[in-house]
Amino acid sequence: MAEEPSGGQVSLALAAACAALVLARLAGEALAPLFVALALVLAGGALGWSRTALVAAPVLDFRYYGPVEGRIIGIDRSQSDAVRLTLDRVRLGDMAPGRVPEKVRVSLHGDQRWLVPEPGLGVMLTANLSPPPGPVEPGGYDFRRQAWFDGIGAVGYTRTPAFAVTPAEQGRAGLALFRARVALSEAIRERLGGQPGAFAAALLTGDRSAVSQDTLEHLRASNLAHLLAISGLHMGLLTGTIFTAIRALMALVPWVALRLDGRKVAAVIALVAGAGYLGLSGGNIATERAFIMVSVMLGAVLIGRRAISLRAVALAAVIVLLRRPEALLSPGFQMSFSATTALVAVFAALRDAGGFGRGWPAVLKGATSLVISSAVAGAATAPFAAAHFNRIADYGLIANLASVPVMGLWVMPWALVAGVLAPLGLSWLPLQIMGWGCAWILGVAAWVAGLEGAVTHVIAPGPWVLPLLALGALWLVLWRGAGRWLGLSGVTAALLLWTQADRPVLLVSDRGGLVGLMGPEGRALSKDRGEAFTAEVWLENDGDGATQEAAAARMGVAEEGVLRFEAAGLAVTHVSGRGAAAKAAALCGPGLLISSVEPKPAVTGACDFWSPKRMRQTGALAVMPDGRLVTAAEVAGRRRWSP
Repeated sequence: MAEEPSGGQVSLALAAACAALVLARLAGEALAPLFVALALVLAGGALGWSRTALVAAPVLDFRYYGPVEGRIIGIDRSQSDAVRLTLDRVRLGDMAPGRVPEKVRVSLHGDQRWLVPEPGLGVMLTANLSPPPGPVEPGGYDFRRQAWFDGIGAVGYTRTPAFAVTPAEQGRAGLALFRARVALSEAIRERLGGQPGAFAAALLTGDRSAVSQDTLEHLRASNLAHLLAISGLHMGLLTGTIFTAIRALMALVPWVALRLDGRKVAAVIALVAGAGYLGLSGGNIATERAFIMVSVMLGAVLIGRRAISLRAVALAAVIVLLRRPEALLSPGFQMSFSATTALVAVFAALRDAGGFGRGWPAVLKGATSLVISSAVAGAATAPFAAAHFNRIADYGLIANLASVPVMGLWVMPWALVAGVLAPLGLSWLPLQIMGWGCAWILGVAAWVAGLEGAVTHVIAPGPWVLPLLALGALWLVLWRGAGRWLGLSGVTAALLLWTQADRPVLLVSDRGGLVGLMGPEGRALSKDRGEAFTAEVWLENDGDGATQEAAAARMGVAEEGVLRFEAAGLAVTHVSGRGAAAKAAALCGPGLLISSVEPKPAVTGACDFWSPKRMRQTGALAVMPDGRLVTAAEVAGRRRWSP
């Protein structure tokens, strides 16, 4: 079981890192890199521990129902498409201030006509709150970890009306950029309307609250969802457009062009514009990562170095991880840097091979570059996207070839023009023209998503697949000489391991209310509604595209509230619904007995009994093909976010 390192262990790791650096100085050239690598690994572990401690904040440790007061600092939408608020300055009934989470996230259901969410608005509501949920299966994505680093100590919902208690102006301190984002997003949506307006607002401000679930699904199925994340593509297009435009304008004035270095002036202006875009778009991890990468490259221009190189990519990665070590495990970090590293390596190899496209017409060279870029970036990110999201967009290359040029040559330039003309009140025209490009992209996404076989579902990989894949790919890119091809063995081994991934024969949700048994047709679920998120994740991790309703039909007919089956040689009985408490006590025989309610009287007998009380401590349960029982708590270990 993983344990949170103690302060003494971290001090020992730092001492060992210093010793490794000393040995690196004393060792020869052959061994020095190994000692340096060891020192960096040890120092990185200490940095991660420090970051975990620095962001520590109270986390709710029980289910709470009652009054909640707070200030709105975030507005988005939940997976069920409900408006969701993130609140700070939280008050929970009579709870002592030292136990109250710094931030809570609440979804608004029911009739909410009395509240118009606004940044800084003080609100009061009656809500059900609980600690951030753990993995829905052992070894799965742990939302508690992400919530810990985001400072969110409780999540929940309300079905009763929420009311404003203090005006937004009283709570606006520190929220100037957020208020500007919301105002700009509303103005864009009002001007363009519909989903093109929602898409444009997401591109420019990071506000996805108006993007419908259908649009999101089309973008994911066509591998265009990356356009919604304000990341390297957007930041690169914006700063690249500004850099090129400034150089062109300076070249038009000979007196200026002969006295000033146009590249450096353009780099400074593009850097300032990128910083403004970072702030206006919310400054999330993906955008911050993109800005750091752009800053490194523009900084290289200012000091006269090559702007695009593997050293620049490595430096950007180091800066990101120094600031947020937890980003290493996020899909955004892995996909962004895998794509960037692959693109830089491939185009550097083409350049070294004699110059890519030398003597070609500009149109042909540009078109070929686009095809190569889309193919390389798609191939580099595909394994990470498949591992995290359990799907491959089979026609993603077609969708990107039809959309990315429109984004770069139409949408972002017109967005820049709109920003320049906004102070004059003339932004409506470029925004309208920009909207045509957004409508085209959404149309491409819908068309590609509607093609037969647009999505292939992929089984979740084992824990060693992505590390081995990343190490093999980095070896292939970074090593010089014939030895670089040894990296292919690592990539091949990772893919072979992926094909051998084992899925649990039986899964049980952390409340005991949903079970999923693997069968010849796929996983059969115990019910066709309820705990929908858990059911969806289980099926996705199986590489199964079935709906919960279809998966429930696989279970067949059962007794009222009682399911009996065998899993990996174990007899399993699942009791749920009305009367479950009374039935459980009479069904305790050899094997597993799982109940969705706490039984009265207590269960005694030969069974291994799993009650809701027990599962609140263990989390989700899995029965593996060899008959082992594994719990989510066992895999997650005792960390600060998973006590």
